[in-house]
Amino acid sequence: MNLAYLQTLLDYHYWARDVLLDAVTELPHEQFIKPAESSFRSVRDTVAHIYAADWIWYTRWIGQAPTSLIAYDQFPDATSIRKAWKDLESNVRQLVDNLGEDGINRAFDYRLLSGAPDTAPFWQMLVHVVNHGSYHRGQVTTLMRQLGAHPPKPTDMIAFFRTRR
Repeated sequence: MNLAYLQTLLDYHYWARDVLLDAVTELPHEQFIKPAESSFRSVRDTVAHIYAADWIWYTRWIGQAPTSLIAYDQFPDATSIRKAWKDLESNVRQLVDNLGEDGINRAFDYRLLSGAPDTAPFWQMLVHVVNHGSYHRGQVTTLMRQLGAHPPKPTDMIAFFRTRR
């Protein structure tokens, strides 16, 4: 693994986040919070979960040990999620840049939400964050289709690479 590839994955992750949020922002509030049969209770909760997972990994990387995810209902709309996530993005990018080429292979000790200890190389955790986001973006796309709303534009990695050509 190398730093340039991880930075490309981060670029993809945040590009896909913005594509998703652009579509979700168009939902009327009632649809944004409408109860759904999925991994999470609504479009809002699913999007907030992606953010919350990014947040929890970042807090682990800076030496904290949260015991729960943040409350999804603190986000009344997609704009509030976007603002929090943009702030987090700056912190994550700075952390990755500061780790540098050698630091991305460093093992980080952290605690699971249960309190159980674990350890993993940084690069594996960051790859997980990106993959996790992809999984749940797919769920949001399905939920939006079920609501009869326009789904996000494709967030496949090749679509991202096409935007960079």
